[in-house]
Amino acid sequence: MQSFLVIAFMYTIAKESSRFLVSSSREIAAPRHIIFEILTDPTKHPILDGETTVKSFISGERLRLGTKFSMSMKMWAPYHITNTVVEYEENSLIAWRHFFGHRWRYRLEEIDEQHTLVIETFDYSTAKSPFGIKLMGFPEKNLENIRRTLERLAALAENSVSQ
Repeated sequence: MQSFLVIAFMYTIAKESSRFLVSSSREIAAPRHIIFEILTDPTKHPILDGETTVKSFISGERLRLGTKFSMSMKMWAPYHITNTVVEYEENSLIAWRHFFGHRWRYRLEEIDEQHTLVIETFDYSTAKSPFGIKLMGFPEKNLENIRRTLERLAALAENSVSQ
């Protein structure tokens, strides 16, 4: 009976946290290392941003676990934001968060040497106010923005391969 309760509890936690994830994926005709190189270059983020709130790169270096980088943003009014890389696996996974706590995560899965499945996730399970994010309608807006970001990432990566 005790193991059943543990399994039921774990299922409840997994189900609850998945409510706070917004995700989309896209196959990109480029090797993982090329896509990862683009994602770890913070100067490319204004080009990739499907929401167009990232206006310009301010500071930072190639992203690795623990790296901080800053961007000039505009959503209703201009502001600056500093992000910290909180998840990192070379050529496979990168995620960053800022002081509100939610994360932007990219997982890269090799299909073959020239094709990669990229999964982008907006994870607000770690946010300071996940219900505030929900009330503001960000999950729905971010799904469309994620799709545009993946479109831009595909164009940039596939263009890098063809050169």
